[in-house]
Amino acid sequence: MKPSLVLASQSPRRRELLSILGIPFEVIPANIAEVPDSAESPEQFVARAAREKGVEVASRVSNSIVLSADTVVTIDGLILGKPENEAHAIRMLQQLSGRQHLVYTAVCVIDQIHGGMHEALEKTEVWFDSMTDAQIIDYLRREDVLDKAGAYAIQGFAGVYISKIEGNYSNVMGLPLPVVHDFLSRTKFYF
Repeated sequence: MKPSLVLASQSPRRRELLSILGIPFEVIPANIAEVPDSAESPEQFVARAAREKGVEVASRVSNSIVLSADTVVTIDGLILGKPENEAHAIRMLQQLSGRQHLVYTAVCVIDQIHGGMHEALEKTEVWFDSMTDAQIIDYLRREDVLDKAGAYAIQGFAGVYISKIEGNYSNVMGLPLPVVHDFLSRTKFYF
C-alpha cells in the first residue's frame, strides 16, 4: 500500500498552499479544541495546537505522513483568534490599524513510514497602515473574515493596507511553504 500525505486541517488556504507543491494529499480535519491555556504564550499555544492536531489525526490513519499546522495573530502579547462576529472583527482591525503585529504558524509533520516527528515555529512581522472606521467597514463588506485569525487575509483586499512584512508571506496565510517543503523532503518519499 502506497503511503499517503494527510493534511490535518480544514483550512481552504492550507489546502491551496499545499497544492502548490504538486503532491497528492487527502484532507482529514483534526477534532481538537483549540483553546489557549492561560499560562501559555502565543508561541507555546500554537505549537501545542499544531502537535495535538497531528497526533489526533495520526491516531486515525496508518502508513501516512500527517501534516498539521496552526496559526495565530498576536499583538501586545495577546492572541487575536477568529472573530466571533462583525463587531468583534471591527475591534480586531482597530487594534491592528497603524501597528505592527506578529503571525506565528507552528507546523508538525508526523512520519508514520520512517518514524519521527518534525516541528517548527515560523514568525512573520506584519505592518498595517492606519485604517479609518469607514475603511474597516468597507473591508468587511468585501471579504468574509469570520474564519480568519486576526480578522484579515493578507492574500485578499487587506493586502492594500499592509505596508510591510518581514518573514515568510505564506506563513501569514497559514502554512510556511519553505518549512513544509523541508520537512516533507526529510521523509525521502516525496522529493
